Amino acid sequence: MKERIRNASSVKKAKLSKKLLQCIGKTNVNYRLIGEGDRVLVGLSGGKDSLALVHALKHVRAHAPFDFEFEAVTVSYGMPGENYEALHAHCETYGIAHRIYKTKIFEIAQETIRENSSYCSYFSRMRRGALYTFAAEHGFDKVALGHHFDDAVESFFMNMFYNGTMRSMAPIYKTSHGFHLIRPLIECREAQLRGFAEENGFETIGDEACPAMRMQVKYPYARAQTKAWLAQMEKEHRDLFKMLKASFKHIHDDTFLDPSRWKRDDV
Repeated sequence: MKERIRNASSVKKAKLSKKLLQCIGKTNVNYRLIGEGDRVLVGLSGGKDSLALVHALKHVRAHAPFDFEFEAVTVSYGMPGENYEALHAHCETYGIAHRIYKTKIFEIAQETIRENSSYCSYFSRMRRGALYTFAAEHGFDKVALGHHFDDAVESFFMNMFYNGTMRSMAPIYKTSHGFHLIRPLIECREAQLRGFAEENGFETIGDEACPAMRMQVKYPYARAQTKAWLAQMEKEHRDLFKMLKASFKHIHDDTFLDPSRWKRDDV
């Protein structure tokens, strides 16, 4: 199968920078995200991040010393006028297996979403649930999402400032459904993924595809403000994200105000 993929001259190939491929390859090795015989389901929204992910996995599958399968799935919310034909055609052009999973999330939301709640967070949870359902029904053992390092840093500070917790995004963890969720782009910068889409001239799907944009929404100001704050900080401190990445890998949790994490000889 791999030999057929490598020699498929009729299938287009996207341009992927060496730095982006090195980042993804190193992340896969460090956290053992994908290995021999894995069946990976990729959540494909059509945004720059998930597009970069499916094209990167296509490259990895063709060149890695192990065999695995992956398929992209786009969750359809069941909104009037929703159309993913262009995205499906894109996947066909580049030889990426793709299905559209039709749901009634938009209809269900009319009755279940709470007033003044974050619609974006609500639909994100519902979309994740749909991906898990699809993965379980079709025998996938891993679900891959396109979160990058900027997402992880933003989530860390949002959890600290708004929820009073120290929490970010793990590269891999086992879900209650029995399969693993993986984030192959988690050490890549958002700018790399934006550059990938721009270099290839890909049309991307943005927030306009989110059902929240059709409702009286509570816009997610917290993330936008956190992103802007970090951008300003990075202008003033060039190595900010480099140091943040180092910090994420060197955690001294026994130095905080949680007695359960202290070393016994400290008390």
